Amino acid sequence: MSQVSITNVKIAVVDGDLLVRDFVTTVLMYCVNRDVLSFDNGMAAWRYIEGADSPDIIISEVDVSGLNGFELLAKFKAKHPTKKCLLMSANPDDEQIARDSGADAFLAKPVSVNDLFRVVEAFVV
Repeated sequence: MSQVSITNVKIAVVDGDLLVRDFVTTVLMYCVNRDVLSFDNGMAAWRYIEGADSPDIIISEVDVSGLNGFELLAKFKAKHPTKKCLLMSANPDDEQIARDSGADAFLAKPVSVNDLFRVVEAFVV
């Protein structure tokens, strides 16, 4: 992960698994001391992203319904090429595909608190 500092960052978490989504959202809210958006599918996230107040960083599960993580990444980067999109998956084969697709970082599941702290250090602080 390359170090980039974004002030007043808005983060969106996309994951169909409620426990994972709540864990990631809660840890990030604690780390950055601001609201973190959460979505249970890629299409709901994309509908929000299309609006004027889109997030600065998206953290999305690869295997999410609606638009999968790779599709969401492609659409997000086409609309906002300078914003950050991180993908996460329990499948190690997805890491290279994510990087080749333009993901700014990849998180291997299960995601730990330390993994999320590193995301904050690299992209928020």
